[in-house]
Amino acid sequence: QVQLQEAGPGLVKPSQTVSLTCTASGGSITTGYYYWSWIRQPPGEGLEWMGAIDTFGHTFYSPSLQSRTSISRDNDKNRVDLQMDNLRPEDSAVYYCYASASGLDYWGQGTQVTVST
Repeated sequence: QVQLQEAGPGLVKPSQTVSLTCTASGGSITTGYYYWSWIRQPPGEGLEWMGAIDTFGHTFYSPSLQSRTSISRDNDKNRVDLQMDNLRPEDSAVYYCYASASGLDYWGQGTQVTVST
C-alpha cells in the first residue's frame, strides 16, 4: 500500500525559505495520470490548498500564495517538493501532501512548520 511521508525542518525564522519533501513508498504513484497537492492547516483553522503538480509537470497554485510558492517533482525518487519563500508567522501550520493517482487518494501524516524567532 502506498504511503506518503512529508519531511521538513520544523522551525524556521521569519523571512527564511522552507523546503518540504513528500515521498511515496510502497509503490509508485508517478505512473499514469496523477495530481499531487500540498495542503496546510494553521492551528485552529481549516485546510488550505496551496498548489499542485500533475503528470505533465503542470503546476497550479493558490493565487494568494503563488508569488512565494514553488512545487516540483522528482519522478525517479517518487517525490514532490514544496518550497516557500519569505515565511511569516502566519505560515505556521501542519503541511500535508495529498496525491490522487489511478483513481485512489493518498494523504501524508503532515509535518509541522513553525515560523518564529
